[in-house]
Amino acid sequence: MTMSKSAAIILAAGLGTRMKSTMPKVMHALAGRPMVNHVIANLQEAGVTELVCVIGPDMPALEKAVAPHKTAVQVDRLGTGHAVLAAKSAMDGFDGSVLIAFGDTPLIAPETFSKMLTAAQDSDVVVLGFRPDDPAAYGRLVVDEDNHLQAIVEFKDATDEQRAINLCNSGVMCVKGQKLFGLLEQISNDNAAGEYYLTDIVALARKAGLDCSVVEGHEDELLGVNSRVELAKAEGLVQSQLRVRAMVNGATLMDPSSTHFSFDTVLGKDVVVEPNVFFGPGVRVGDNVLIKAFSHLEETTLGNGVVMGPYARLRPGADLKDNVKVGNFVEIKKALIEEGAKVNHLSYIGDARVGPNANIGAGTITCNYDGYFKYHTDIGAGAFIGSNTALVAPVKIGDNANVGAGSTISKDVEGGDLSLTRAPQKNFSGWADKFRARRTEEKSKK
Repeated sequence: MTMSKSAAIILAAGLGTRMKSTMPKVMHALAGRPMVNHVIANLQEAGVTELVCVIGPDMPALEKAVAPHKTAVQVDRLGTGHAVLAAKSAMDGFDGSVLIAFGDTPLIAPETFSKMLTAAQDSDVVVLGFRPDDPAAYGRLVVDEDNHLQAIVEFKDATDEQRAINLCNSGVMCVKGQKLFGLLEQISNDNAAGEYYLTDIVALARKAGLDCSVVEGHEDELLGVNSRVELAKAEGLVQSQLRVRAMVNGATLMDPSSTHFSFDTVLGKDVVVEPNVFFGPGVRVGDNVLIKAFSHLEETTLGNGVVMGPYARLRPGADLKDNVKVGNFVEIKKALIEEGAKVNHLSYIGDARVGPNANIGAGTITCNYDGYFKYHTDIGAGAFIGSNTALVAPVKIGDNANVGAGSTISKDVEGGDLSLTRAPQKNFSGWADKFRARRTEEKSKK
């Protein structure tokens, strides 16, 4: 059981020069969401009630991304201890447990944060450790037989005996609020880099007779993202988690490794996803849905029993009701496709309503944009739109109306009517035979 009051300070002021980007490092996305927002979501799920994000100067996009949570600005980047101290005024008067997390370490599970908060009920300082396959140059955590943390020893300062320790420091901490800033203000920058290191508070806490302990996390969840290569590794880990979640919840992924999810994708029961399907943010899928290969979905809703694809694209605002069929090379944007309607082949439906049980023929286009404004197309229940039809919006096709193939419709069609704009057909007897004979003769002379 965690404490009733808990807060978090997220360190996110780093520029991330190794990302080779003009964007703040923590704004780079995993599964369709900035890294820092993954950290926020996991902290909130762990029960954190107050959040402060420490950012650098002139980071308006980051400030907007973390809103409505508080931000504090670290003007000079003088180390992790200095960064936490920048949040002092924003945390004024808070005396619960304070988690200190990093915006570029987005995979720490809510359960791990919860374990730290629980441990903080009995300890003044809790450090998150892990046991990597290769401890390499990580700082080592020296603990006694009762799991009390005695010291954090940097690799370069460690003895051979200490380097043999495989319990490493992640940098993530949880400190009692009434102790935190007093400890931070004692940190010295008397080191080669001239920086204030957060890890120094452990030695200060031990010197003051305070209790320090360790909670362990898994190596994968403590991956820090400092480069595009590490970002890709983190994406792979997140995708693996999302795929497992989807299958545990009742979806069949025919080729899990080729299915890409966003952080908020929701799949119903008995959904079947064929290979190479991409789910962008904001997708909700009902039960008994079949999504065929090479389909792309974002900000869209699918009702029960929908069949879509292969090679179908649902753009933002597409709303497919129960038992809709959307076929190959169909694109739908900002359109309501009502129950039982079919858009099976090579069509674009945008800014439109397609009524129940309507049938949209191959090659149908809703011409919704005149270069300046978008206009709406309304297709009634049971309407039949012939192949290769252009519907020039704004236009309304009534219930049970038919539109002949090859038509360009720019005026409303009443329910039950047939509308077509097909030009009269002309046949020229024997023309093709004469043409082929003439061309064959000309070619033989060359």
